[in-house]
Amino acid sequence: MAHAGPARRRTGSVRGSGRPRAAVQGAPGAGMKLLSYDGGFGRVEDGAVVPMGYDLVRFLATGTVQTGAPVPLASVRLRAPVPRPGKVICVGLNYRDHAEESGQPIPDEPVLFAKFANSVTGPGETIVVPPAVEQPDYEAELGVVIGREAHRVDERTALDHVAGYTCVNDVSARDLQFRSSQWLLGKAIDGFLPMGPWLVTSDEIPDPEALRIRCAVNGETLQDSSTAQMIFGVAELIAFVTRTIGLEPGDVIATGTPPGVGMARTPPRWLRDGDEVTVEIERVGALTNAVRMDAPMGGTG
Repeated sequence: MAHAGPARRRTGSVRGSGRPRAAVQGAPGAGMKLLSYDGGFGRVEDGAVVPMGYDLVRFLATGTVQTGAPVPLASVRLRAPVPRPGKVICVGLNYRDHAEESGQPIPDEPVLFAKFANSVTGPGETIVVPPAVEQPDYEAELGVVIGREAHRVDERTALDHVAGYTCVNDVSARDLQFRSSQWLLGKAIDGFLPMGPWLVTSDEIPDPEALRIRCAVNGETLQDSSTAQMIFGVAELIAFVTRTIGLEPGDVIATGTPPGVGMARTPPRWLRDGDEVTVEIERVGALTNAVRMDAPMGGTG
């Protein structure tokens, strides 16, 4: 029977003054928002953030909160929902047509690699491309944030361990990525994992494999697909990973990118200085970041 669900809850991180913390946005009925900002973790009320005393990961793990004096909302800025995840597990070649455009065989099981907390950056932050990178590329992806510990999880209950979903841009240095059989060097670069703008809780997205996913560069749509095209769905990925790797609250799984990446275009469409990249996922939000090509040390301009 159809029924009215709760107002969408979103989670993000924000910056004010002091050390960074995580944030969640939105709550049942009242549309409450929970935020991470430099002064703490809190909920938004009447144009202010009411501190709750914990970052997002602690909140996911314990559910325990405290309250404090409100902080003006106008004084804070969104950051990545999980600014420093314990683990970022990425999935390669998880859309059939992306595997085909990459000239790779369709995988029989998930192809996994890792990024680290140094790669994570938030909405509105600049993607700084180091001089060693000549072929920076975009990848729109659905990010899965874990909310409960998961060890050897059955696929049928895997989604019970999901806190929610966010937008991810798995920025990749193709020239470094394919220099060897290991992708780490071209993937785990500082600031090459924009995430945000918030986390939409899993109760608002009962089917994560029915979401339109797009990427635009300077307003031109270059990727436009659906998570329905994923080879391995979210539950299957969690079950596969946790056969050998335990997941904890705040860990992130980047579920792979659809076709349309820059390296598969003729000619290739690499990211350039001044580009603006937007990853947009239906019912989740839009994540926008500018691109800046960093000058060599001692260089000019």
